[in-house]
Amino acid sequence: MKTSVFLFLTLLSVGLFGQNQEIILEDGKSFLLGKITLEAFEKEPYRDWYQKSYQDYGVDETLLQLFKQKLADYEIQLFLGTWCGDSRREVPRFIKILKEADFPLENLEIIALDRRKGWYKKSPGGEEKGKNIKKVPTMLFLKNGTEINRIVESPVESLEEDLALILNGGAYVPNYAIKKR
Repeated sequence: MKTSVFLFLTLLSVGLFGQNQEIILEDGKSFLLGKITLEAFEKEPYRDWYQKSYQDYGVDETLLQLFKQKLADYEIQLFLGTWCGDSRREVPRFIKILKEADFPLENLEIIALDRRKGWYKKSPGGEEKGKNIKKVPTMLFLKNGTEINRIVESPVESLEEDLALILNGGAYVPNYAIKKR
């Protein structure tokens, strides 16, 4: 009996607090919430928009060579909303670039934010706290746990050009830059 109760509680906690949590609203629309894996984009309704944007995007191989080796020295936190048009456009493109650059995907943390009133742009684990996430997607580039720079909502030039500037120490100011006081 104790084993059954323990198993039930374990399955319940994984379902409630594990990765790839999905919220279904009263109108039937759904979105992902919290830490997610790339496998979450293989399920409907996310697969349709993810696959289309991923497959339609052509990575600029010349620019990729400018930052490919340096990219592996970073950790990336990717905040998105699966309900957001900008996230639906930019995230699949960004993931395609990371894969073509042989980025170690274990250094990528993907956090899906809420869209409900009172919880807007929050995650159940609070990963966004203190990070000034105002627009999605936001891609944070970290080195040794310290944020080096970010891409906010959409690239300034292109994802590859922005990445080349960030990873090569260029003067990069993202859209919607954080104002330092």
